[in-house]
Amino acid sequence: MITLTKEDGPADLDGVTHLTIGASWDPTVGSSGGLIGKIRQKVGTDLDLIAIAMQGADPVRLAGLDSPDPLGNGSLLHSGDNQTGQGDGDDETVTVNFAKVPSNITSIVFVAAAYKKGSNFQKARNISFKVYDATGGSTQQVADIWPSLLSADNGCAVAKAIRDGATWKLQVINETGKIKQGDEKALMRFAVSK
Repeated sequence: MITLTKEDGPADLDGVTHLTIGASWDPTVGSSGGLIGKIRQKVGTDLDLIAIAMQGADPVRLAGLDSPDPLGNGSLLHSGDNQTGQGDGDDETVTVNFAKVPSNITSIVFVAAAYKKGSNFQKARNISFKVYDATGGSTQQVADIWPSLLSADNGCAVAKAIRDGATWKLQVINETGKIKQGDEKALMRFAVSK
């Protein structure tokens, strides 16, 4: 297993038929102690992993939030919304079945966001993204992507799967930025800029 960085350049996904990106985080008490801190940790924070299917520079479909299968054929599947970060393992995942991705989709941008009002990255800790090769029905973690936790931003463009002829490549982006909370068009503009 490796830690992928944007300096590594695009990773060739030749032979990978199914790719899964997972996001995990833990709730934190932040600067609060005592009862307030315990309540904050129990409530957790709602981060969202979102995959945006692109046709050239245009976002055309979004997997996540309330859309688990935006292309309607199982090619881009979201696991569902975890609103707290509680529990072990990945809190949200997106799986891509490359063979089913329509030919007009040229890339898929994976974004993590504190999208809903009241949520933010500062209310979470141990934020990480995992890359899995899910080819052949088994899921094997092949890489980690660790975002910087120094940002006060509420969005992180994690990675981008790019169509390259008959195969795909995975480019780590790992860049943060501001997204207007609750604004789907702002979320899509953020993905386009990456």
